[in-house]
Amino acid sequence: MQDTPLTALAPPVPAVDLAAEKALLGAEIHAAVRDVLDSGSFILGPTVEAFEKEAAAALGAAHAVSLNSGTDAIVLALRALGVGPGDEVITTSYSFFATAEAIALVGAKPIFVDVHPETFDLVVSQVEARITERTKAVIPVHLYGQSADMTALKALAGARGLFVVEDAAQAIGAKWEGRCAGTIGEFGTFSFYPSKNIGAYGDGGMVVTNDATLAEHARKLRNHGPAGGGVHDTIGYNSRLDAVQAAILRVKLPRMDAWSTARRAAAAIYDGLLADEERLVLPVTRPAAEHVYHQYVVRVRGGRPADLVDRINAAGVGVRVYYGKPLSEMPCFEDRPATPDALRASQEVLALPIGPFLRPEQQQRVVQVVRAALATT
Repeated sequence: MQDTPLTALAPPVPAVDLAAEKALLGAEIHAAVRDVLDSGSFILGPTVEAFEKEAAAALGAAHAVSLNSGTDAIVLALRALGVGPGDEVITTSYSFFATAEAIALVGAKPIFVDVHPETFDLVVSQVEARITERTKAVIPVHLYGQSADMTALKALAGARGLFVVEDAAQAIGAKWEGRCAGTIGEFGTFSFYPSKNIGAYGDGGMVVTNDATLAEHARKLRNHGPAGGGVHDTIGYNSRLDAVQAAILRVKLPRMDAWSTARRAAAAIYDGLLADEERLVLPVTRPAAEHVYHQYVVRVRGGRPADLVDRINAAGVGVRVYYGKPLSEMPCFEDRPATPDALRASQEVLALPIGPFLRPEQQQRVVQVVRAALATT
């Protein structure tokens, strides 16, 4: 039988190439981990403190507080701002579940708004329409590595007395009007899940803020709420980043800008290779945004990418469909407004392999396989 373009003959192209990252940094990471093991200081301590200082400096924030996950980052940010039972927090209907889950975990109610069909960030005019006397905060999500419109959102939040907690889990190093995502609101929250642009070798997270009082409150909450002298006056969490993960992140953090540049270069290659593909809508970057392409997401016109995934993956190309159901349709949430653009996004987006180590010949293979799969639908 003659081989078709979908036959997996060429080397595979993974969705996230952690092996290439390890080949580059393995010796340095092993040395950093060995230093932690030799130190005997595994929870918080000097390695964690050093990482926090370096992360704050890299992002242009006054304070960084490391945590055990990106989910806890949102939870602790909301708690530090006094958000709790009876409050409402407005957020996007199109994001990973943890964004809304964290709101519910502090006892507040998530209120959902729709997204822009091209950039996938929340629609600020809809945020304004959903504000009530119970609204306490807004959580924009800098989805796929691009900042939401923070100028409009901060203006609205300031006028209405609302806190802004930026979910920058996918956007470390991204910028809005020259400022790093996560440094514009009261808090920015980050995830160091292994597949993120800067990832640990396990779970990890962080909040950043320019307010010293909020930073101190977050530090207190992450470590069981101590008041000193064995007394605890706050119900906190066990949400500490361990020193081994901090050591690994310290190795990767100095590469943040270079890796972001490499991701943008890879995205530009995709843009060129797919410019004539009428069945796809390519990513759109806002003029004020500096995208870091955690994901390179295309939209399949009139199709269901889920129907393509198995065939493309079987050909050795790692593609994914993200967020197959809007948060406003999750049965565990009470607020279920119609969010048609979020629904369309959940049915049409397809994430192609992206990363700082992706080679042009790999991208040509990706495009070949994707085109062949589209031709069969």
